[in-house]
Amino acid sequence: MERRRWAAIGAVTLATVVVGLALVAPAQAAPLPAEPAPSAQDLLDPPPPGSNDWDCEPSDAHPNPVVLVHGLTANQANNWGYMAPQLKQRGYCVFSLTYGRNPLAPPPLTQVGGLAPMEESAEELSGFVDEVLEATDTEKVDIVGHSEGSLMPNHYVKFLGGDEHVDRYVGLTPLWDGTKTAGLAFLNRTGEQLGLGPAIGTVLDPLCASCRQFLVGSEFLQDMNADGGPRVDGVDYTMILTRYDELVVPYTSGLMDGADNIVLQEGCPANLAEHVAVAFDPVTLQHVTNALDPEHAQPVRCVPVGPDAPPGAPPVA
Repeated sequence: MERRRWAAIGAVTLATVVVGLALVAPAQAAPLPAEPAPSAQDLLDPPPPGSNDWDCEPSDAHPNPVVLVHGLTANQANNWGYMAPQLKQRGYCVFSLTYGRNPLAPPPLTQVGGLAPMEESAEELSGFVDEVLEATDTEKVDIVGHSEGSLMPNHYVKFLGGDEHVDRYVGLTPLWDGTKTAGLAFLNRTGEQLGLGPAIGTVLDPLCASCRQFLVGSEFLQDMNADGGPRVDGVDYTMILTRYDELVVPYTSGLMDGADNIVLQEGCPANLAEHVAVAFDPVTLQHVTNALDPEHAQPVRCVPVGPDAPPGAPPVA
């Protein structure tokens, strides 16, 4: 008798659970918004969250797609993990790529970009911009680049016809006059004077063909600064610098004549962001959004920012 009574109770309980599940199942099973199907390239080289939605339709408020261009020894995912979703949330169509890979580089350098000569990377960027323009049915893009990504795209703009397709150009930790980091510029210049340029190249170039192009006095920078400087008419430039840049030395190398030059600490002394951290900095983000939409620019709110990028950020150069 006792066994039958517990069996009956169990049956009633089970029936109650089944009915309850039946009642709540439709609400739980409601379909989520469909995510855009990733392309084959994105499966091999995952973009950061918010980027490379090839079905994105630019709005009237933000008619230009934004192309994010990473720095040396970074890739699209680790350089733009903070800024890409922030821009997407604000209504921009955001796109990014990993450019300048070296298939002969040893791991883990096979996972990063910016190693090819910047002229070749600019050709790669040109093709990517064409894809973005076609997918979004637009005529112009805005570029936001970090470190090498603040410099290399201007080769596309100045020498490859990119001025027809780029509206606004925002550079983070730029280096138009190159860098003297660790005395490499001096060593490079001295080696060339002694006829050792090719010997130095045999060490650096197979692994990182772009590395010597960053140094003060390089042929790449001389070409970039010829004919009145790097600025190209018709493109709206904004350069964002930090006094605590340990890789662009001096940091004032990032100043561009005719651009809107912003030194983070001039408006926010509590911002201690160094070279990499700038791409993960909420104060920088405010300057970027103002540069992309100057007609609706907002006062930049100063918040304390530490010197270091978050864990997992790339050693961008």
